[in-house]
Amino acid sequence: MSIDDTDRRLLRHLQADPGIRTADLATRAGLTPATCWRRMEKLRETGVIQRIEAVIDWRKLGYSVEVSLRFTLDKTNPRAFDEFIAAARAVPELREIHTFLGRVDVRLNVLARDMAHYQELYRTRILPLPHIADIEALMHVADIKRSEALPL
Repeated sequence: MSIDDTDRRLLRHLQADPGIRTADLATRAGLTPATCWRRMEKLRETGVIQRIEAVIDWRKLGYSVEVSLRFTLDKTNPRAFDEFIAAARAVPELREIHTFLGRVDVRLNVLARDMAHYQELYRTRILPLPHIADIEALMHVADIKRSEALPL
């Protein structure tokens, strides 16, 4: 689907304020509410807009530790990736699971309440994951830039 400048304007405003009402979005984008609604429906139908989510500050919910774990898997088993990913999906404290081509096969992003909680998760939920050949842990220190917004 090709989008025009009006669609980009709508998406910019929507990214800035995902909870905005259609009437307010229309006003900001210089459209009538009906035109705005039709364009937004078209963006949803074509998959440009997949969903609108709530972004929750996990620190306010008592989590203070974020660790990125990089895994190299034992690829002698042809099912290593599938079995590792299936087991990792069952760990609720994992925020993200990414696969890569290169030296690192998988990256997991783990949230914990504190270091004791992280150590418990590491011993009881992470180390038992199948087909691990190597793990590297990176402790999160600060968010310098974190955005899902696209340069529209």
